[in-house]
Amino acid sequence: MKRTALAASVLSVAVLTGLTGCGSDDSDTDAAAATAAEDKPKASATQAKGPNPAERLAKLMVTQAEIGGGYKVEKSSLDAEYAFAKSQDEVTLDKEVCAPLAYVMNQLPLGEPQAFLTHHASINTLTKGSNYITLNAYEEESKAQSAMAGLSKAVDSCGAGFTAKANGNSGKHDTVTAEKTDAAGDESLAFKSTLTLKGITHTVHGAAVRSADVVTVYYSVNGGAIFKGYPSDAKIPAAILKAQNAKLG
Repeated sequence: MKRTALAASVLSVAVLTGLTGCGSDDSDTDAAAATAAEDKPKASATQAKGPNPAERLAKLMVTQAEIGGGYKVEKSSLDAEYAFAKSQDEVTLDKEVCAPLAYVMNQLPLGEPQAFLTHHASINTLTKGSNYITLNAYEEESKAQSAMAGLSKAVDSCGAGFTAKANGNSGKHDTVTAEKTDAAGDESLAFKSTLTLKGITHTVHGAAVRSADVVTVYYSVNGGAIFKGYPSDAKIPAAILKAQNAKLG
């Protein structure tokens, strides 16, 4: 995608903090996909699974028309030079139990899904932050349950924070705290995490919802605030949660 110098700088800061990702510039393709999706009946996580998991997730991913409110929804695409890690295998941690948190904060698969897909849904990434939706489809429901259990254990065990490293990059989180979440899907959880850069505290938020054998992960971070040096608290917009959870209903 085309980036301004400011956008590139935000991404550079994001790499150093273990918070990565940006929307692609495939707006025409995404618009066409959104239109096609609107012409078809809504897919359900418990309905026919289709020819393969990847195609199934493409149908289950929320569109910008379904979210509304001015949000632009794009397939998340990040140049290799900015990526914190391209796979789980590249990530090492000071506390292995915290691995699921490092994965969801960097748009990596949770557990061992057959397929996963990440889209970026935001209004203005430099002022209002970035929101990521990652769908994970598993071979069977028990594996989705196991992935959720691993993330739940990480939230409970990593309250004092953790450090993740990959490819010479390092991301340190000071705290992790469980948060209340409205009931959704078959099970759900939410958390927030804090990090400190140049003496300034930033708070990011995440959530996960399991619907049968699909786990949806939500994650929000304000890279613009991190770059510009003012405190941030990037909450997951209710419109995104409502629209995506309804799609999997």
